[in-house]
Amino acid sequence: MTTGKGRVISGITISADGYSAGLNQTEERPFGDDGGDGWGDKLHAWYSDTADENKAEIEELLNAKAFIMGRNMFGPVRGEWDRDWKGWWGDEPPYHAPVFVLTHHARDPQPMDGGTTYHFVTDGIESALAQAREVAGDGDVAIMGGATTINQYLSAGLIDQLQLHISPLTLGAGTRLFEGVPQLKLEQVKARAASLVTHVTYRVLS
Repeated sequence: MTTGKGRVISGITISADGYSAGLNQTEERPFGDDGGDGWGDKLHAWYSDTADENKAEIEELLNAKAFIMGRNMFGPVRGEWDRDWKGWWGDEPPYHAPVFVLTHHARDPQPMDGGTTYHFVTDGIESALAQAREVAGDGDVAIMGGATTINQYLSAGLIDQLQLHISPLTLGAGTRLFEGVPQLKLEQVKARAASLVTHVTYRVLS
């Protein structure tokens, strides 16, 4: 469990069999084979097609005061930063707060419109969390993903609350939440079924 004034929360969309992305991920299909024709359109249909129905769950995560994500979630660029990539979300990302991107390759901070600034952290998950806590103050820090990043924070006991958005499909293979994570004790806080997703929130007890 974490200490501090704000919580460390995390939210991620998964298939019914626990995958956050299918096989064969590409820049054109960052979530891989999910049964759809494009950008995660099956797995994330609840977000793209029925956002109004799921407004409360979307706002809860985006109300954090700082965010952390893995480099794979930030974009498809690998190795040195040899390409002017500024994330999947265009000139004004939805975060409106500092975002700390885990990477092995240093890069200067990247300010964006609307208050988002990407900071690139090369010295691990605990350093990223310490920096995020510093700017978040009393507010929440949100671990945005992908699953590999969330698994690292879960394994280290650094997440207080986990939100799962479970889409009604199976992928069979790909990147899986809880892969390699030791046994956890979870307390269900709330659950809500919507037309294209079931939202389940857990408190992470150990």
